[in-house]
Amino acid sequence: MSIHSVTVEIGGRPLTIETGELAKQADAAVIVSQGDSKVLVTVVGGSPSRFDFLPLTVDYEDRNGAYGTIPGSYFKREGRSNERETLVSRLIDRPLRPQFPKHFRNEVQVIATVISYDVDNDTDTLAMIGASAACHISQLPLSQPIAGVRISKVDGQWLINPARSEISKASLTLVVAGTADAVAMVEGGGQQVGEAEMMDAMDLAHAEVKKVITAIHQLRELCGSPKMELAPPPTLDEGVLALVNGKGEPALRAAMATPGKHERGAAIKAARGLIIDELVAGVEDQAEKERLTNDAKTAWEKLTRKLMRADVIQKGVRLDGRSTDEVRAIWNKVGVAPRAHGSAVFNRGETQVFATAALGVDRDSQRIDWAGADSEFRDFMLTYNFPPFCTGEARMMRGPKRREIGHGALAHRAIQAVVPDQAVFPYTIRICADVLESNGSSSMGTICSGIMALMDAGVPIKAPVAGIAMGLIKEGDEFAVLSDILGDEDALGDMDFKVAGTRQGITAFQMDTKIAGVPREVMLRALNQAREGRIHILDEMGKVLEAPRAELSLHAPRITTIKINSEKIRDLIGPGGKTIRGIQAATGVKVTVEDDGTVMVASSDGEAGRKALAMIREITQEAEIGKLYLGVVKRTVDFGAFVEIFPGTEGLVHISHLAVERVDRTTDVVQEGDEVLVRVIDVDRSGKIRLSRKEALEATSG
Repeated sequence: MSIHSVTVEIGGRPLTIETGELAKQADAAVIVSQGDSKVLVTVVGGSPSRFDFLPLTVDYEDRNGAYGTIPGSYFKREGRSNERETLVSRLIDRPLRPQFPKHFRNEVQVIATVISYDVDNDTDTLAMIGASAACHISQLPLSQPIAGVRISKVDGQWLINPARSEISKASLTLVVAGTADAVAMVEGGGQQVGEAEMMDAMDLAHAEVKKVITAIHQLRELCGSPKMELAPPPTLDEGVLALVNGKGEPALRAAMATPGKHERGAAIKAARGLIIDELVAGVEDQAEKERLTNDAKTAWEKLTRKLMRADVIQKGVRLDGRSTDEVRAIWNKVGVAPRAHGSAVFNRGETQVFATAALGVDRDSQRIDWAGADSEFRDFMLTYNFPPFCTGEARMMRGPKRREIGHGALAHRAIQAVVPDQAVFPYTIRICADVLESNGSSSMGTICSGIMALMDAGVPIKAPVAGIAMGLIKEGDEFAVLSDILGDEDALGDMDFKVAGTRQGITAFQMDTKIAGVPREVMLRALNQAREGRIHILDEMGKVLEAPRAELSLHAPRITTIKINSEKIRDLIGPGGKTIRGIQAATGVKVTVEDDGTVMVASSDGEAGRKALAMIREITQEAEIGKLYLGVVKRTVDFGAFVEIFPGTEGLVHISHLAVERVDRTTDVVQEGDEVLVRVIDVDRSGKIRLSRKEALEATSG
């Protein structure tokens, strides 16, 4: 057994990639470690598939045992991928997939299993590095390895692969992945940061990425397998190419000029059908007919890509006739769901998103049970739904796909930066966004509709947020940056990136590239053009609702917060929760109690809220020195009487304080069951209360 390893310093700490000890029946397996975090990543290549795309699957799996916990589910074992695992799987897939040859069709499976988790060394970037290293040392035809690092800016200092505690204080955090030549993927966001600062982060991170890639090359030199022989890409029939490029071009140009997504798609498909019909006319052999048809479809796709890109570069005209920096027509509407706490529709071109905002109390927060969670509970949630009708399709309704989870996470990150802190606004907030129409950038539409729903609900956000999807067409030294891209432009372009933020700066950023490199000046130009588009969208949103409403929705709960003595919590809750449930049943409010004695009462009915607060105060009130109380004598003894001044709280009236004159016997003045007016004259450290009837009489007579 030969074990090989390489080590490189990243973020001031050694990062090690090792192979040869575990999972030796996989095509390749590596362990990537930094600090006490270790991730085992395996890759297995299968036989050629029948699909016309690369059937690559990436699965990242946390293991509870890796960080010393037991799963909280009934079955006490890990189940389907949670949100974190899905997002990390996407994080690995996005930069890795473009590094395989476009005509490679073999099945490839990458599995990343966390075997040790250290909160100071997150495992997502380690898994990404491991996936790249495993593919590179295997026989799979990876063109070049990739690597990824996390970069954060904390107190003005740049940190690479920072600890979780440092990330929580960062003004900007990005995961940057790329090859030795260029950045291939960026994911992250910040607290309204500038475009130049975003570029600086990518440049610094890419320098670290190149160090890791050098180490991956070293590992391949030590133990790499010979690369598999890959057949050359299939060539197209020259006659088919000539026919498609000759007769097809004018027909395609006419079809591309058709307005409307579905109308344009139908026109292009019809034009292609006529070319194919002419091509296969008279061909009897079924196999030959199928070959010619497939070649024609491929040639048609190439022609479509060529014409669309040429029009953009040479004429500055896009598929739908817009200029490169033009945003589609926008209209907005708020208050569309009367019973929702807040609601909005955002419409941009043929993309439309409906969102509702709901306000709840502490108990409505989402419990987080995965590695590296910043908190056990999440008090701001965003759900993104992409039903089939939004693209005019009819298909099975199932759970959210990875794409939907990823888009929802991007929108969540963009809005979370402006959500008020719990200390300012003690509500649990949930946005539910449904895409009703989609033709490009539904995730950015979700941000716009979601933030307007929050403002409609009266949530005091720090600033409105908008998002825009950008694209890039690059031919040689010429390039064009496209604002607010269509779905077809996304598919035919060289890069797509999504930028969300306020007027002051960026809150969320996501980028994927399909070409080897994007020069810095091009990227900065694209970011600045995105800022112009973002501000234009904010202006359009502001025409409907410029700032949060001054008052909360009538249907939203009003939360009143009071503080009680933590020792009184048991009295408020009661045996088995009987007391607090009784308050809620009697008033219809929601009562939440924190361990520090903070009590929150949530109710959309003001009178019910006041009634609940009065009940809570009565149960948890404490004696105040100098205050008068009308109490009930509970017991008489030789030296005085014990008086209950409010439920569950008694104090002693010493015999010397029973009356103004001298008293020989307690029962000469009071009997059990009598109502007496008393004044609190002292509360000692142990909580014992001293009362005086004499001082109460003097006070009332005066």
